[in-house]
Parts: sequence; structure tokens; C-alpha cells
Amino acid sequence: MKKLVEEYSKEKLKFSPLFLNNEVGIESYREVIEYVKNQLSKFFSESRKPYSGLSYNETESKVARVSFPLEKKQPLTDVIEDVCNNLLLDSINVNNARSIGHLHCPVLVPALAGEMMISAMNQSMDSWDQSSTATHLETKIVKWLCTQLGFSQSADGTFTSGGSQSNFMGLLLARDAYCKKMFNWDVKQKGLPSIANKLRILCSQDAHFTIKKSAVQLGLGEQSVITVKTNNNQQMCLEDLRNKLEQLRSEKLHVFALVSTCGTTDFGAIDPIYPLFEIAHEYNIWLHVDAAYGGALFLSNTRKKLIEGIHMADSVTIDFHKFFFQPVSCGAFLVKDKQSFDFIHYYADYLNPEEDEPNGMVYLVNKSIQTTRRFDALKLHISLNSVGLEGFGEMIDITCNLASKTAELLNQSEQFEVINLKPQISTVIFRYKIGSTKDSNNINKYIHQQLLTQGIGILAKTKINNITYLKFTFLNPTTELEDIKYIMLSIERIAIEFKNNYEKFNNIVHYLK
Repeated sequence: MKKLVEEYSKEKLKFSPLFLNNEVGIESYREVIEYVKNQLSKFFSESRKPYSGLSYNETESKVARVSFPLEKKQPLTDVIEDVCNNLLLDSINVNNARSIGHLHCPVLVPALAGEMMISAMNQSMDSWDQSSTATHLETKIVKWLCTQLGFSQSADGTFTSGGSQSNFMGLLLARDAYCKKMFNWDVKQKGLPSIANKLRILCSQDAHFTIKKSAVQLGLGEQSVITVKTNNNQQMCLEDLRNKLEQLRSEKLHVFALVSTCGTTDFGAIDPIYPLFEIAHEYNIWLHVDAAYGGALFLSNTRKKLIEGIHMADSVTIDFHKFFFQPVSCGAFLVKDKQSFDFIHYYADYLNPEEDEPNGMVYLVNKSIQTTRRFDALKLHISLNSVGLEGFGEMIDITCNLASKTAELLNQSEQFEVINLKPQISTVIFRYKIGSTKDSNNINKYIHQQLLTQGIGILAKTKINNITYLKFTFLNPTTELEDIKYIMLSIERIAIEFKNNYEKFNNIVHYLK
């Protein structure tokens, strides 16, 4: 036995530097963290552009040179250096002030401190004996969030990977609750009822694509999602909603969920929550509010009223990797009535045994469709406490105000057309104007591509009524109006270049698609 133990101990020593349970491993961790810190600091210090400018094919070729897989192991510092030279230098720098394309935020330094702790501790939030204090902190933050949004003590929630998962959970619970209430049918036990092909979901035509995707994943198909027209402010049209409801009722179809969007992806439009609640209540429908984008406005000093009534919803989606400036992924799903989680509640003897329930033991897996899950609540806790609620409110207001000023600035130029002159949150939809729709589409596609590959700025492009538009998505409180002016001047220069070489560019339209 002694010899066996000695041989095993000798064998395992070569792995000691790889783990944090011995002095050699702890020292190795210190050295590696210091090395990575220096590499990242160098990148952020020297990277003056939001992107290096390499094309899709060029990045593909460069990544092909990354050493993988290796026949022989290499020193960790060599591997990290290889990654930095062939991956990091040509990564999108979301922290740059001119990275304003998507709902992809810069990250707070306090949140990065949290990320380091989360990854090193590697706790899993499914059971208390894997997370201990982490279970209680997440529970505390969820309760705080419910209170901030105006929910009663019967509300509850869970951290999620983000809007896609949260929206899915909202529709999942809505479906099962409706089937139980209307058909006395237990979906968890029996699967979908025979009448499932008559179930319907209502949302605006600008709702997030995950509503349809969730319907597919729930076995209801895309046909179950009925879209409602939007008004001139890109908000759900209440008149069309009532018309659709009456039409569906006449067809003996069952609407089980109404989705209100609190911050559409393109326009940042916020559907009127109170009127939608009244309609949902009248028709006995579950109201889900997708506030992945706009949910943070409860911290705003000037725009808090835009989400009044959110506490009336049956469920709410909120993302922290948008206006809370957290590293992805980090979101939450909240419900008005904690008993709604019973529809996804399962017991496993090895994980969350039923016998522990009377003792008050909390198992967060009971509220989630995930089992293994990160302690993302920690980085939010550190951020909220170090920045302060007032600081978050100021950052949100500064960013939204910049969107309004940008819309005004673009509108002052004859070269640009702005769709949403008064953005509700922080997105601005515009295009460079030229000739026909076809010419306009081509030049705006070209502008979008050139801004990226010249490293000038990262904008998004979108289509509205088959017309190509550019989009500023402001999530960075350090972006200034001077950054916008620089991008506008660059757009005008690129447009002149396009017009001077129109015939040439007309022959490479496929390049712009």
C-alpha cells in the first residue's frame, strides 16, 4: 500500500502546476494571470481602433496559422503569445468608443474582477453543496431586482444566459400554465395536448426573433406566432392587436401569451405596457415583457417612466450584458408568481432530493432550465456596489442622451435620412441618401463594410421595408459626439469614393451582400 501511494504521489506531481490546490499551482496561477494581464493591458493601450480592419477571408487565414492541435505540449506563455498574435490583435474591441454596432456593451472593470473570481472558484449554481454562499447571494439579488421592478413578495426569478433563454422560459411557463388552466392538461407529464396546433402567441412585428425560435423549440411551430402591426413610433398597435385577438377567437384558436417588447433591437421602441396588461387581463392571456434591452431603465433618472407597468407582467426578461455593462453572458428571468416555476421543477436524489425541501434547503436548479450554471450574480454584485445605483443611472442617461444628440446631428445634414428622430433608448437608424433604392442599398452596404475594414467604426446594418439602413447602437457612456462626427465625415468620404467609382462597384454588388 505504501509503495502504491508513493508511486501515485510521484506521478501526480507533474500536474501540480495546473491546479489551485497546492503551492506550485498557486504560484503558477499568479504568474499566468500577471502575464495575461500584461498582454491584455498592452492590447487595450495600443488598440486605437475598434477593429484591426482584416476582412473575413484574412481573419480565416490568420486563424488557420494558430497552432492547433499540437503534437507536443508547449509552455503556457508560448501558447498565450500565439493566441495574442493570431487572435487577440484582430478581435473586435467592444470597449472602444467607436464600437457602436450591436447590443454588445463595453465591460466594467469591477465586473472583470468578478469574472476572475467566478472562473477560479468555478461554482455551479444548481445545488447548495456546490455553491453555498453563492446560492444565497443570487437569491438576494433576484429578490432585490423583483423589488426594483415593483413586483410583490410572491415574485421570484433566476439568472440566465440572456434574452434568448429568458424569452424561451417565459413562453414555456405561459404555455404550460394555459394548458393546465384551460384544458386541465399537465404538459410536464403528458406532453403536448392534441389541441396544441391551435395555440398562438402574439407579439409585435418588431419583436425579437427568439419569440419565433422559442415557438419552434416548444413544438408549436412558427405558425403559432402572430405578429401585430406597429405604429409610427414602432410600438405595438393596440387597435391591430384587438383585431387580431378577435379574429383568432372567431377561428377558435387559443392565444396563451402576449409578448410586450421593452426595447426593440432596431429602434429601441417600448411597447405600452399598461394598455397591454389590460388587454392581456381581459383576454386571460399571460403577459411576457421582453425587457432584455430596456429593463435597465429602472435605474435611469430621466427615462424610468418608459417602463412603468412592468410589474404587471407575468414574466420579464432582463439582460445585464447590455445596459449593466457586464461581460457576456449574464441575464435574468423573473416571474410574478414563484409557483410558476413548478412547471419546470424536477427532483434528482443525487442533486436536489425532495426530502431536503421541508428543511428549507434552497436548490436553484428548481427554477432553471439549466443544471450547471455560473455564479454570474457575483460580478453584478461587485459592479452595483462599487459603481452605485446613481452611477449606473448616470451612465445610462449619458448614453441615451448621446443617441438623441446623434439623431439631431444626422438630421441636420442633407446627406443623411434618420428614421427615429426621437429614440426612446439608445439606437439611431439612418442611411446615406443617394439616387434610387437600389443605389442607396448598395452604397450603404459598402459604407458598412468599409467602416469595418478600415477600422473606422463598427456600425450595424439592417433592412426596413427592403431598404438598407445603418444603425448606431449606443451602449458605451464614454463615446462622445466627436466620435460620431468622425464617423460621419468618414461616411461622406467613403460615399464620394463609391460614387466616383460607381461602375466598378456596380460590378461587385455580390461583394456587398
